[in-house]
Amino acid sequence: MIDTTVDVINKLGLHARASGKLIEVTTKFKCSIQIGKGDKLVDAKNILSLLMLGAGKGTTLRLVVDGPDEEKASSEVLALFADKFYEAE
Repeated sequence: MIDTTVDVINKLGLHARASGKLIEVTTKFKCSIQIGKGDKLVDAKNILSLLMLGAGKGTTLRLVVDGPDEEKASSEVLALFADKFYEAE
């Protein structure tokens, strides 16, 4: 199991388009991927759950990945956040 944190650094935060891009990444993997604030974790494969987080720019989120492909899944999710969801700023 991988339990780490990730900072939301893109201008608009985890809005609909960014959440959609996150879903494209997370649904490729068999492992469980959860994201949230502290102990309030949601399924990172569910767009409504992601939008309900209300994670704006500057938010630190907890990322918990557990399963057979957890290393690759964690790496891709962290890269997506680091690349600001490929949004122009």
